[in-house]
Amino acid sequence: MRILKSRAARVITAAVAVGLVATGCSSERGEGGDKAGAKDTFVFAGAGDPGSLDPALASDGETFRVTRQAFEALLEHEPGGSKLVGGLAEKWSSDPAGKVWTFNLRQGVKFHDGEAFNADAVCANYNHWFNWKGTYQSSAVSYYWQTIMGGFAKNEDPEAPKANFKSCTAKDENTAVIEVNEPSANLPGGFSLQALAIHSPKALKEYEKQDATAKGDAITYPKYSQEAGTVAGTGPYKITKWNKGNKEVSLEAFDGYWGEKAKVKNLVFRTIDTEDGRRQALQAGDIDGYDLVAPADVKTLEGEGYQVPTRDVFNIFYVGMSQEVNPALKKPEVRQAITHAIDRENLVKTQLPEGGKAATQFMPDTVAGFSDKVKTYPFDTNKAKELLKAAGEEKLTVEFCYPTEVTRPYMPAPQDMFELMKADLEKAGITVKPKAMKWAPDYLDATEAGSCALHMLGWTGDFNDGFNFIGTWFAGYDKQWGFKDQKVFDAVNAASKVTDPAGRVDAYKAANDAIMAYAPGVPISSSPPAIAFGKNVNPPKVSPLTQENFAEVSFK
Repeated sequence: MRILKSRAARVITAAVAVGLVATGCSSERGEGGDKAGAKDTFVFAGAGDPGSLDPALASDGETFRVTRQAFEALLEHEPGGSKLVGGLAEKWSSDPAGKVWTFNLRQGVKFHDGEAFNADAVCANYNHWFNWKGTYQSSAVSYYWQTIMGGFAKNEDPEAPKANFKSCTAKDENTAVIEVNEPSANLPGGFSLQALAIHSPKALKEYEKQDATAKGDAITYPKYSQEAGTVAGTGPYKITKWNKGNKEVSLEAFDGYWGEKAKVKNLVFRTIDTEDGRRQALQAGDIDGYDLVAPADVKTLEGEGYQVPTRDVFNIFYVGMSQEVNPALKKPEVRQAITHAIDRENLVKTQLPEGGKAATQFMPDTVAGFSDKVKTYPFDTNKAKELLKAAGEEKLTVEFCYPTEVTRPYMPAPQDMFELMKADLEKAGITVKPKAMKWAPDYLDATEAGSCALHMLGWTGDFNDGFNFIGTWFAGYDKQWGFKDQKVFDAVNAASKVTDPAGRVDAYKAANDAIMAYAPGVPISSSPPAIAFGKNVNPPKVSPLTQENFAEVSFK
C-alpha cells in the first residue's frame, strides 16, 4: 500500500487461485498522554494527506489508514498478521476452477446511514465499480479495481485490461456469489483490499450523481469523496469531518457497529509531514501516536518512556525508470549503469532503521519466491561509467522526480534519500535534473502516468503472495515503466499459473531472475517501519501490512 500501487498485473489468468482457495470460518490532550482525566479523543499523525474518503478511488496508504476505520471488506487480515480471515463474510470458498467465489455474510450488520448490509449490498458495490465510465476508468482513479478485476463493462481506454469480473449474484439475503471469467492469482487476497470495501447502496446512488474529471495528469475527484457526509461504511468508526485547512480527518465511534465497539469515542488523523514535527508533537502531548518514526528517534523516544513497536518487513523501495519519457533508458547498458551507480548499502546504513536491508530484487526476502540467484548490480561507479560509454551516453541527462510533504514506510526521508542517489549518479557522470512534487495528488498522478524518467516509489504488500509484488508491475505493459519485454511478462504470468505451492515458489524465483536480467529499475531496500504511541496509550496490534485497527486503542 501501497504507497502508490502502480498499474500492471491487471488480471492474470491463473490456476494458482485453486491452490490458494480458502474456506474460512482538538480534544483533551495531555503532555505525552500523562495528564489525568478521562480522554475521549485519540489523535494520530500520518505523514501525508489522504486523497479520498472513498477508498475505491485510492491507491495510497495514507488514504487507507483513514478509510480502514470506517469501511470493511468481505475478507480481512488477522490483527497484526497477514493471514486472511473473515470480514463482512464469515466464511468463503471457491469452486475447484477458482472462478466462482461464494461468501456467507455476517448477519445483523448495519451501514452508518442505517441501511442493512446483505448480499444485494455486496453486488451493488461490485456492479457499481464494474460499470464505471469516463475518468473513473483511469488507472490513476480505479487502480485496484483494474488490478484485481480487470476492465469494465464497456472499456473506453484501448489500454484498459480485459474485464475479468463476470457477475455478482445475491443467492439469498446472506449469500453473495462473485464469478470471474478466469482464475486469478490476486484472489482471494483481492477481496480483502480496502479499495474493494463495501459501501451503503444508498450512498452509492449519491456517488453516481457525481463525476471525476481529468485535465492532463491532474485528476479532480468527485465532491462526495472530498468531504464527509455522504460516504457510509460498516466499520467501527464513521467519518464526520475532513478539515483540509487543518489537515485533519475526524471520525466518531459508530454505536451500531456489529463487532467489538471502539474503545475511544473520537479518532482524529492529522497530517504532519516531517519526522521531527511528528516526534515533537508527541513529546508536547499534541498527538497520541504517529507513524514512520525516524530511525534516529527510536531509542530517544523509548528512553523517554514512549512505546515504539516495529513492524515486520513487508515492503520494497525502488527507483523506477520510464523508458518512454527518456529513450536512453531503453538501452540496457544505461539501466544497468544507473543500477551500478547507486550505493544501496550506504542508503540502508544512513537512512533506514535497524533491520533494513539492501534489495537485490523487487520483493523482500520475507516473501516466498525470493531468489538468491538473480543477477546483481553491486555499487561500482567505474563500471557505471564504462556502461554509459559503451551505450554512447557519456553525457546522459535525466529528470529525477521525488516527493515532498510525505514519509512512507519504505522511504522515511524522501529528500535525503534523493540527494544521496543524485550524488551517486553525478559521480558516474550523469546530469540529474531534480523535480520535486507534492506527494498527493501531483506525484502519484505523474508517476502513474509515466511522466518521470526516474522516480522514487515503493510498495507495501496487500496480501502475502509473490505475485502481489512482482505482478504489480511486471505482468504486462505499465506506463510507469514504459517497456514491453515479453520474456519478463511471460515469466511473471507463468508463475501465477502454477497450482502446486512449492512449484509456484520456484516459478516466482525464475520470474525474479528474468526481471533482474532485464533490469527495468533499481530495487533499493526493504525496511521495518516503526510506529510510536504515547506513554498512556494501549496501542493496537501493529501490522506488517500497515493495517492497524484503531478501534483497539484505549488509554491507560
